[in-house]
Amino acid sequence: MSTKTKGKKAPSLWGSIDWLTIFIYMVLLTLGWMSVCGACYDFDDQATSIFAFSTRSGMQIVWIGSSLLLAFLILMTDDRLIESLSYIIYICFLVLLFVTPLFAHDIKGSMSWIKLGSFSVQPAEFAKFGVSLCLAKVISTHGFDVRKWRDLVICVALIAIPMGLIVLQKETGSALVYSALFLMLYREGMPGALLFTGIAVVTYFVVGVRFADVALWGIEEMSLGHALTMLLIQVFTIGLTKAISNSPKGASAGKKGSLLSRGFIASLAIVDIAAILFARFIYPCNAVWVMVLACAILALYLLYLSLRDRSIPYGLIALFTLGSMAFYYSTDFVLNKVLEPHQQTRIQVLLGLKDDPRGVGYNVIQAKIAIGSGGLEGKGFLNGTQTKLKYVPEQDTDFIFCTVGEEEGFIGCAVVLLLFLSLILRLLHLAERQPYTFGRVYGYCVLSIFFFHIFINVGMVLGLTPVIGIPLPFFSYGGSSLWGFTILLFIFLRIDAGRNRLLH
Repeated sequence: MSTKTKGKKAPSLWGSIDWLTIFIYMVLLTLGWMSVCGACYDFDDQATSIFAFSTRSGMQIVWIGSSLLLAFLILMTDDRLIESLSYIIYICFLVLLFVTPLFAHDIKGSMSWIKLGSFSVQPAEFAKFGVSLCLAKVISTHGFDVRKWRDLVICVALIAIPMGLIVLQKETGSALVYSALFLMLYREGMPGALLFTGIAVVTYFVVGVRFADVALWGIEEMSLGHALTMLLIQVFTIGLTKAISNSPKGASAGKKGSLLSRGFIASLAIVDIAAILFARFIYPCNAVWVMVLACAILALYLLYLSLRDRSIPYGLIALFTLGSMAFYYSTDFVLNKVLEPHQQTRIQVLLGLKDDPRGVGYNVIQAKIAIGSGGLEGKGFLNGTQTKLKYVPEQDTDFIFCTVGEEEGFIGCAVVLLLFLSLILRLLHLAERQPYTFGRVYGYCVLSIFFFHIFINVGMVLGLTPVIGIPLPFFSYGGSSLWGFTILLFIFLRIDAGRNRLLH
């Protein structure tokens, strides 16, 4: 510590708070309230004020006011106290999530809402900051390293347990939000191969399911989805092997770059092409099984190299290959036996396998119509027709973004998205400037959760992602989501404000 820094007095709390983030928060709250007004405004009851507590727009003012009070109380709380209570908060939320189905009321098939008088509270929305605090506390422990498998398993368990409890409440969408925390683990040193594996799994599922019933080259026996998936497995496996063999660790295990020679890779390609040409021009058959055999041989060869060179990475890649094959052949079972009927339909509609304009696809179709009708500048505040006439279901909660598109048009949507982008980038900046691991990890948890909510919510309104029923931060109507996001954000702002004390 320099003498100049040592002699300076630490700034006051209010001087240390990041007011730019609070400004973005206030603007989003204001635009969110205007969107709720537009979504719930009734043409037939214009005598009722949008400020009346009998309306959702009036009640949203109550939620906003109480959120601001919560924000103030959090900023007045010592960040050291918050950190010391991290484990207790996490355990309390686990207990609350466990008992929620016992006291919850069935709301559209979900057992995640606890009724308190005239209000309903969703514990899953609040558990996000509890899980984030616990992860930050664990990872900041002396000697803890996410790059160690034992420590990584602990982090995964801390995320997976609340996810499982929320799934039991039949809230799959809310549970999936917690998967965003793996982005934080990647920042803290989780091997990139694990993140790549997750992306690969999604790719297999989409490609395999989307083209499962499409014939390859007109041959009914061969599925295009089956062939493409096996080809992807081969490409991904070869890519991972090349990445390992060209790394310093790979080079120390054997001859650099020689593990999968160009001849070996070319042989795989020739076998794949020859099998398909044989089925096309000589004898119609399911030649994709030759590609499956090639994948198996590739995995066995990598296992042999792993044992020969005593190299764990090549053994893991072989497991990746075999696991990829096993996952692909389980997709049909998962889609038709594990997922609920409405979840199956949502995926089929999203992938273009099924047209359901009056069922699951109705929400997305009406949302697109509402957004498209807004044009460049929109129809103006409270002048939307699609939303006012209630064509869009859940238009003031999950599909609130379509109100922005209809009333404010493309320009309004762009402004809102730029504000969210500014918030994400600001959180990234704040997280990186934290002097200690606890603040950095919690900051990345916050921005990961916000990013997931924004990306998925806007994507499902535009028909780009599955409809999983999660709110848009600061826009969707409701106290639970607004309080949850406010607590999540302002705990981080309080931690960030305490960094000056630590530096002085």
